[in-house]
Order: sequence, then structure tokens, then C-alpha cells
Amino acid sequence: MNKSWIYVVLTSVFELIWIYGFNTATDWWHWALIIAAIFMDLHFLSKACEGIPTGTVYAIFAAAGTVGTALMDVYIFGGSLNMGKIIFMIVLVAGVVGLKLSDQPSKQEVHS
Repeated sequence: MNKSWIYVVLTSVFELIWIYGFNTATDWWHWALIIAAIFMDLHFLSKACEGIPTGTVYAIFAAAGTVGTALMDVYIFGGSLNMGKIIFMIVLVAGVVGLKLSDQPSKQEVHS
């Protein structure tokens, strides 16, 4: 597995950590941890972009954050989940998969 994909996973996880922190922070040291998580998130995001096209990394990062935040809202913070949210999360994931598949060079591009 390409190390850049590990960075994509890490940036997605750290994004969810600091988003969770925004909803739960009450003390100054909570905010210090959130700021550290944001810096780690940006670090792993930049490292991922070194080995994977930036558009693909950002699409995965944004989709993971959006879907993860929506699910966190439902399962941790008591939000609601409806068919509209489910459909649009599926569309987001399909878009990310489509971007990844379109990053593969075609045979014509390879032979040019």
C-alpha cells in the first residue's frame, strides 16, 4: 500500500477528531488539543498530496469529513438521519470513487 494512502486515512481521522472537539470543548486545554489536531490534519493532508493527485486527496478528505461528521451528528450527538442525507452521502462516496478511477492513466495516455 502506498504510504500516501495512509496519510489520507490519517488526515481524515484527524479532521473528525477536531470536528468532534468543536462540539465538546469546554476548557482551554481542550482547545489546545483541537489546535494540535488541526495542525496534524493539515500536515497529513500535505503529505498525502505528495504522492496522490491533490484533487483526489481533497475529494476523499472532504467526503470523509462530510460523511463522518453527518454520522457523528447522528450517532454521537443525537441528530437525525433521513433518506435525503443517506442519498447524498452515497453520491459523495460515488464521486470520490469516480475520481479515483479517473486518475488511472488510459492506455492511450501511457503510449503517448
